[in-house]
This record gives sequence, structure tokens and C-alpha cells, in this order.
Amino acid sequence: MWRWRRILRHAFTTPAALRRAFPAAALERIQQAIATAEATTTGEIRFAVESSLPWSYLRRDAPARERALMLFAKLRVWDTEANNGVLIYVELADHGIEIVADRGIARHVAAAEWRAIVDAMRERFRRGEFEAGVVAAVGAVGALLARHFPAAGGENPDELPNRPTVL
Repeated sequence: MWRWRRILRHAFTTPAALRRAFPAAALERIQQAIATAEATTTGEIRFAVESSLPWSYLRRDAPARERALMLFAKLRVWDTEANNGVLIYVELADHGIEIVADRGIARHVAAAEWRAIVDAMRERFRRGEFEAGVVAAVGAVGALLARHFPAAGGENPDELPNRPTVL
């Protein structure tokens, strides 16, 4: 029975719900927050959001984490020089929030630190503060990246797009 409830929840969480949570102006501010955070680090941050999981994931009752891992690869977050890319993924129907970190940064950051960022986002989302939750998470991820992969005085190429990915 719970599986059917999940399927219905995904069916009724439409792209319009995503646009209400993340209007175009909010996505632009998130893009700016990513650029600001990346100015202090050689690390890269991507943000991806979707209203609901694709049917192929629902059919096999896949968790949001599985989708986040696939998007980590598809968006080429793993493809940075220092293996220090981080994906922040949000799926609205299940209230899924996942952070996937490449091996270069993952070896320096404890799971509890990533979990704290996710928990803070979840709390902001409960209050309807979607943009603020993501911007705060981007700042927190940027701080972790800057601690372990600070931008040296020289070049700091932007290896991945800063624009949020809306699926």
C-alpha cells in the first residue's frame, strides 16, 4: 500500500510545484551562491533539483540516493582535476536531499558533516525556505571545500557549470 502512495505522491508533485519552490529568480541566486562559494576553493559544486523521480526509479522503489549517484555521474561532477566535486540533490516528492561528494573531498570530510548540512536544509525546507536552505547548504559545502582545497593565488578555473540543473 505504501508503494502506491509513493507513486501517487510522485504523480501529483508536478513541475509546477518545483517552480513554486524554486522560481527562476531563486535559481539565479543559487547560481550566484555557487559562484561565490567556488571563489574560495578549487572544488566544484553542482545543484540539481527535480519534482519527482522518473518512473524507472519508482517502478523498482529506488531511493533518492540512487538517483543522486546517477546524476553525479551524468552531470560529470566526478570529472574535476582534484576529484573534489560535490552534488547537492533535491527531489521534492519524497523530500529527498542528498549530498554526493567525489573521493578527493570525501576522504577529508566525515559523513556526520555532510549529514549536518542535509539536516539543516531539511529544517529550512520544512519552513518553506527552499532557496535559503540551498544557499546555506552551498555556503557550508563551499566552506568545507575551501578548508581542504583552498584556492591558491593563481588560476582557479570553473570546471563545472554553476547553473542549477532542473530536471
